[in-house]
Amino acid sequence: MKDAVYCNRYVSLGFPPVGTHGIERLRCIFWLRSLFLCAGKINMNKINAEVVVTMSKKVAVIMGSDSDFPVVSAAVKKLKAFGIPCEVHVMSAHRTPHEAAAFSQHAAENGFGVIIAAAGKAAHLAGVLAAHTTLPVIGLPIKSSTLDGLDALLATVQMPSGIPVATVAIDGAANAAILAAQILAVGDEALAKKLEEMKTEMAEGVRKKDAALQAEVNAL
Repeated sequence: MKDAVYCNRYVSLGFPPVGTHGIERLRCIFWLRSLFLCAGKINMNKINAEVVVTMSKKVAVIMGSDSDFPVVSAAVKKLKAFGIPCEVHVMSAHRTPHEAAAFSQHAAENGFGVIIAAAGKAAHLAGVLAAHTTLPVIGLPIKSSTLDGLDALLATVQMPSGIPVATVAIDGAANAAILAAQILAVGDEALAKKLEEMKTEMAEGVRKKDAALQAEVNAL
């Protein structure tokens, strides 16, 4: 009866609604495959696409303070441009250490594939998150009012053996997002193609600038 309820619910809607996530969405997809495929009522391409979308990994963007968001927002924009789902939270390695550790411990089971950790000054956030997960952690040092972000850079990049943090440049939010995309793209051909297109566009931009420069040189 429970199975019938699941199937009737989704058949009446035509296909799993966009708001349906996780195990429930997968159950619906596979029940529809098994019950209605022979009747020719299911588009296999659509089902396969849905499975890919459902299984895509999220990126967690964690910052030590909401004051970091003006910098971090560039990473969020870049992730959205790639079509990568992400969650953004404020967690402090020093003020909320238990919450940060718990989030990291359960990140993989909650569907995350990469964690971006942004912090300034004594920037221990990335290291704390990395200590509690086997997911790749990308450190984003934030420039503060003192030491021009060098303190955050050193605190993030100088990790002990066994707890690596992939650290990008000070305020390098866009590169943090691109690196996260490249990590996820190892198992995602569609995302890999988007990255290739981005690099092609960058190369074309450089060629156009060189052509413009040559024109200026020739005009001297």
